[in-house]
Amino acid sequence: MKILITGGAGFIGSAVIRHIICHTADSVINVDKLTYAGNLDSLVEVSEDDRYAFEQVDICNRVELERVFSDHQPDAVMHLAAESHVDRSIDGPAVFIETNIVGTYTLLEVSRSYWSHLDAERKAKFRFHHISTDEVYGDLDDPEALFTEQTSYAPSSPYSASKASSDHLVRAWQRTFGFPALVTNCSNNYGPYHFPEKLIPLMILNALEGKPLPVYGQGHQVRDWLYVDDHARALYKVITEGKVGETYNIGGHNEKQNIEVVRTICDLLDELAPSPFTPYASLITHVTDRPGHDQRYAIDASKIQRELAWTPQETFASGIRKTVEWYLDNLTWCRRVQDGSYQRQRLGI
Repeated sequence: MKILITGGAGFIGSAVIRHIICHTADSVINVDKLTYAGNLDSLVEVSEDDRYAFEQVDICNRVELERVFSDHQPDAVMHLAAESHVDRSIDGPAVFIETNIVGTYTLLEVSRSYWSHLDAERKAKFRFHHISTDEVYGDLDDPEALFTEQTSYAPSSPYSASKASSDHLVRAWQRTFGFPALVTNCSNNYGPYHFPEKLIPLMILNALEGKPLPVYGQGHQVRDWLYVDDHARALYKVITEGKVGETYNIGGHNEKQNIEVVRTICDLLDELAPSPFTPYASLITHVTDRPGHDQRYAIDASKIQRELAWTPQETFASGIRKTVEWYLDNLTWCRRVQDGSYQRQRLGI
């Protein structure tokens, strides 16, 4: 199978591409605009493989998307391209509307036109897999409640509202046009190659430099943490075995308060990288909470376990240790992101 993956130079997208190239016989076309969050350094281990191709294309550019589909003739689409940082969406919502809503619409229309002209056999096998987030559901007041595939949408931030909009577009195209689409909603991902503005890598790198570890409010916000390689396996399961028209929630079964996550990172760094800053927990600094901050997310992932036989392989304890060890072993990758040199690829330098 030849799979077109949008946003393949991003955190989750690059994990999916590495999984496909390293563990399957399928081919990948990576379509990525290479915004600040796109990093081809994350794909070095597969970039020379004959089954991998890269196209630097904005999903809002219909003409270029049509060329990519025509040139590569994909059998499936996995749509991960999105602006995804909540704080950035509060500071500047416009780009989230453009990429997450207009970009998804453009990709849907190009994909639908391409699909409609396939021969009967290829048309029957074609799939469009839209990858979304649990943040579209809002937050949970009941400490025992879980997000299911039937949970009503109640997004809180410009980011989650734009993702909710894109989910609705995909489901509308499936119902109205019979377009063979599937949707997944995942919990918070973590693991190797995560952009350093996100919570876990930010805490690791700040601690190593003796900088404050900023925690919103008291850090009691609860998230379900999913190791990114487990997520990549789940996404491949859905694109190859999932049922058209269905939604699958993907979670790690690892609910943790943010302050617990930060303290766990500090404990691991005390063990693995002791320095004059240890104990690293002394660097924790509580800062003003962000506007509209959801308090708890938790995923019921029983459907994907029951129907597609997927379960996460990593516990939070095993996954966070692997993550901290990866960052300690790959500080060059981190520094290239922090100093901006990774972006020279976007400029062709």
